[in-house]
Amino acid sequence: MSSIQPTAMAREESTKLHRTLGPFDILFLMISAVVGLETLGQVSQYGAEAFTWTLVLAVLFLMPYGMIFAETGAAFSEEGGAYTWVRSAFGRPAAAIASILTWVTQPVWVGGSMAFLAAETVNAYLFKMPAGSVGDWVFKIVFIWVTVLAAIVSLRKGKWLPTLGAVLKVGLLIFFVFTTVLYAVKNGISLPSMGSFSPTLVGLFGSVPILLFAYLGFESANSAAGEMKNPARDVPISLARSSATAAACYLIPIFAILMAVPADEIDGISGLMVAIERVYGVYGAAAKPLLTLTAFVLVLVLTSQGAAWMIVSDRMQAMAAADGAFFGGYFGVFHRTLGTPVRVNILSGVVATVFLIAATQLTGNSAAIFGVVLTISISTFLLSYLLVIPAAAKLRTMYPEVKRPFRAPVSDAVFKACAWLCFAWIALGSWVAVFPGTLERVFGIEYPFREYWGVSQAQFEVFTVGTIVVLLVLGFVGYVLGAPVRAGRTADQAIDTEAM
Repeated sequence: MSSIQPTAMAREESTKLHRTLGPFDILFLMISAVVGLETLGQVSQYGAEAFTWTLVLAVLFLMPYGMIFAETGAAFSEEGGAYTWVRSAFGRPAAAIASILTWVTQPVWVGGSMAFLAAETVNAYLFKMPAGSVGDWVFKIVFIWVTVLAAIVSLRKGKWLPTLGAVLKVGLLIFFVFTTVLYAVKNGISLPSMGSFSPTLVGLFGSVPILLFAYLGFESANSAAGEMKNPARDVPISLARSSATAAACYLIPIFAILMAVPADEIDGISGLMVAIERVYGVYGAAAKPLLTLTAFVLVLVLTSQGAAWMIVSDRMQAMAAADGAFFGGYFGVFHRTLGTPVRVNILSGVVATVFLIAATQLTGNSAAIFGVVLTISISTFLLSYLLVIPAAAKLRTMYPEVKRPFRAPVSDAVFKACAWLCFAWIALGSWVAVFPGTLERVFGIEYPFREYWGVSQAQFEVFTVGTIVVLLVLGFVGYVLGAPVRAGRTADQAIDTEAM
């Protein structure tokens, strides 16, 4: 298929994979990883127009994005997913950068955002664990390494945590929406005015990066394509189902949150739980035990979500290493019995732990830490798609002979136009994530940076831009040090060429 063939090491490591993922496993893995409860509060801070922008992105981004990657994921189903697509389209150096930006997002997010949200939930609703206390530190570190352990065990066993998390996540959201309806019937909630749903530039610049982050990643299951029973058949079906589920899981709960809690009372780290606590009042004496149970479920859901991302992203980075694009072959080894990239799993745990410590030094305010680190995760993730989306568009015309079990029912020109539309959204989201407040000032919109972020703009940019620069350097160095692995493919490639 591709003129750039996998290295001998990549082919060898692929033989260690176990095909254990069926269609429902893939569906639940996608839902567990991508549908994020942690973003609901962050988006809802923008009031009724948050619903509007969620709907706009569902139509003008999620639908074309889903169509593009349903086709690409079914046609190009090697283990490694997006890494292999960028490699085929633009070469290994570009693929090395795309993979490290995608991969590092997950440990940064787990260690710097999800661990804080889980700890905040425990402290507020389960048992006292003040920020900065020994218990707080122990909990966050254990949280990180539980997600790592779930990624290390064989996929046959580890997949059950994301599956359980996906079921509990959807069940929790359904129960919350149902309870909100009961609350509205009992208390006569006044809905936001129609005018408050009108989109504004403030809402656009503020919510779009978060929404893109929430919607992106459904193609990530392709990182484990070598472990799917029938990826060509199951990927497009699972992607369609999971993306539709995601749209519903964002649109309906955001609307419910807005009915229950005024926008100015919502903060990013606790927005969902504040809304849940308020509407649970309809259950009277049962409200407190229900709230405790919900908090426990939320922590479990967050753990499963972190594990799901570790499972898929670590596999992609391991295949990049085995393919000579990430620090030689050390990190490209899959465990022969477990079939998992144990070395990259441990590296992810170390990165998450280091980022947990670094984020804590930024400020002692949990909400500020959550917001800043979530933005760093958003920026690295979005930047990777500036390569992944053009790669998907190029693969359609570059390899027209490749069998496509699912082919988007549009011409090459329309397919490319959809890719450019998605690219434009990603470019906008990337800019406002990395440089918040700059576009607002262009349009004369006041932007009180410290009031919004809890840190100075200088602190924010050092943390954000510094992280991106370090990653780009690591990506370049990792590629250079992968030369011996790439050299090992020469003989095999020559034999293949002669045979043709």
